[in-house]
Amino acid sequence: QVQLVESGGGLVQAGGSLRLSCAASGRTFSSNPMGWFRQAPGKEREFVAGINWSGGNTYYADSVKGRFTISRDNAKNTVYLQMNSLKPEDTAVYYCGAPSHTRMIVTTPTRIDYWGQGTQVTVSS
Repeated sequence: QVQLVESGGGLVQAGGSLRLSCAASGRTFSSNPMGWFRQAPGKEREFVAGINWSGGNTYYADSVKGRFTISRDNAKNTVYLQMNSLKPEDTAVYYCGAPSHTRMIVTTPTRIDYWGQGTQVTVSS
């Protein structure tokens, strides 16, 4: 199995930047696609960005395209989410997640098998 721990969240003003990290453990980490999801108060968890095992294929939600960048460093067993030009609408708890039985990027939260504990991102006006 895969264990995931997020870090890097915090409070930032609109227009600012944050970089989230997801440290992974597990023997098959390099074969897992990874994704970032977020959940705001009163809303369902939603897909933000995904990356395949090699890092050569990425996919973004329309709401963050052009502002967020997902990357991974398999040597460090870490996935990153660089968030630029942050907006108050980006305020949420951010989670990294991975499916267990596919190498494809997963965008549906119900198909994620492994979750981190989440890290809070708050963007002020």
